Amino acid sequence: MKTITAISIVCCWAFGATAAQAERPNIIMFLIDDQNPSSIAAFGGDTYTPNLDRMADEGMKFTRAYVSSSVCTPSRYSFLTGRFAGNSHSRLYAEDVGGTENQGLPNFNVALERDNMNVGNVLREAGYTTGFVGKFHLTSELDFPEFYKGRNKWINIPKDASPGPDTSAQFKHNERWMRRYLETLGFSWAKNVYPENIHSPYSSHNPEWTTVAALEFIEENKDGPFYLHLCSTLLHGPDKSWRKSMDHPLVTGEGEVQSLPEVMTPRAELLKTIAEKGFDPDSHVAGEAWIDDSLGAILRKLKELGIDDNTLVIFAPDHGRDGKASLFSHASCQVPMIMRWPDGIPAGQVCEELVQNIDLVPTFFDLGQAEKPTSYRIDGRSLTPLFKNGTAEDWRKHLYLEMGAARATVTKEWSYIAVRYTKEQIAAMKKASPQNLPKAMSYIGRLGIGVRGADRPGFFDEDQLYDLTRDPKEMKNLAYKQAQATRVREMRDFMQQDLEVIGRPFGEFIPGGNAALPGQIDKQIEVVKQLDIRGKKVTVPSSLKGKAAVAGEPTPDDKAKRKAKRETRRKARQKGKPDNQDNTDQ
Repeated sequence: MKTITAISIVCCWAFGATAAQAERPNIIMFLIDDQNPSSIAAFGGDTYTPNLDRMADEGMKFTRAYVSSSVCTPSRYSFLTGRFAGNSHSRLYAEDVGGTENQGLPNFNVALERDNMNVGNVLREAGYTTGFVGKFHLTSELDFPEFYKGRNKWINIPKDASPGPDTSAQFKHNERWMRRYLETLGFSWAKNVYPENIHSPYSSHNPEWTTVAALEFIEENKDGPFYLHLCSTLLHGPDKSWRKSMDHPLVTGEGEVQSLPEVMTPRAELLKTIAEKGFDPDSHVAGEAWIDDSLGAILRKLKELGIDDNTLVIFAPDHGRDGKASLFSHASCQVPMIMRWPDGIPAGQVCEELVQNIDLVPTFFDLGQAEKPTSYRIDGRSLTPLFKNGTAEDWRKHLYLEMGAARATVTKEWSYIAVRYTKEQIAAMKKASPQNLPKAMSYIGRLGIGVRGADRPGFFDEDQLYDLTRDPKEMKNLAYKQAQATRVREMRDFMQQDLEVIGRPFGEFIPGGNAALPGQIDKQIEVVKQLDIRGKKVTVPSSLKGKAAVAGEPTPDDKAKRKAKRETRRKARQKGKPDNQDNTDQ
């Protein structure tokens, strides 16, 4: 059974008589940033998250949930469309990677398309009021050029802008711009939207600002049905940034404001509670408890309005923290996900099946009885069969993941990763100095988050196989062990199936276009593994210093040898002798 397929959404429910007889549920997708399972107590974390723990007790906890890509933009694209980011047909993506004849490189280069094949528009057409609050990160001038022209166009605010009334006015202008953008995409309503990550000089988190808009939307649409896509900026950034943000209550996505809405636990009181529970209020727990408190405000509002029983609340992050931009399971693509829906999901359930973010939109269409347009491509499948007890017959056996130049196949026990660069990328690597090699070889072509996965020995290997049962942190690459040859072939067969459905070239799996065969950068892999890579800092050992390039570009000795060969050939031609030298210098 193939993992991914363009499926038709069947407008019926298959998870029990109670749900089948219910009204269409309200749906809240509470999407946060950068969270590992270890930051939630219900998943075994040493932290303070009472509302998430309650959600798990009263709903379903998913222990094998994955995102399809491990950085913000492509992951959020999948949450909003049910498609792999590599199947984006936005102009932004096409301009960056070329047509479908070329290999795809999904990362920060995708956007929601003009055809409005997204959850907000389709559910709106099915009779839902659809709302968007918080971080978006999917705009595109190529796809919506009219938003970047005229008096109301987008304002590029420099990162070194000074705080003050003028800068605040620009932030407010851009927030109103985002509302119009989202309404053009098909959402009924949008408010308190961050276009991307929080931006200096107002780069402080303010969950109260997003929470108050969410509560307003819920209140206005309590008679339902409604869909709310609620995206917090937490837990993006270093741990200490969360705590520091708590000292800046008057900074929002609209710049400076006059007051803080009283919709959550006062910050000082929350910090006091954290301390009383035995945690350090200046530690990572502050941010984790803060986002949990935002969730608590949402749950209380649903209860107050008498609509919590028939409201499906989903809590999930867009990816993990420590392994961003990799395809590892641990702290990267495997994420904590919890659902609560008293009318449709029995309390206290645990689902151990393989699910991922592309499955959420088809689930919402299923529950909302939405008629999917014929041209709407969906790669996921509805999760409703799992709602009764966490299991279902003929559920998928593996997942497909993608990140830049890498692809992965994941089963419950194993993970296989293939890294296949394009011809252009390989050419650049062969010219790169050791200092520049990590950037060139990161899956998304950047330092910082692009090389977070480099703390694991196999990150740069072209083929990787991990035993998730015995080696959950993926430290031992078994792909080149003869004893695992059969396993590698099996995982490659799964990947082959998925890549054929995607339809783009990829290495030797699907030849064509700018896809390249493996085995061309062995020297570069050997060198990059000798470097000390820490974020954007690359330290080159003395043994590699002074080399003009890793390979492809000649060293001084190589240049001298090639110069001597050229001189010999020149003298031979002058004497009329046949030129039978080799072509190593061409």
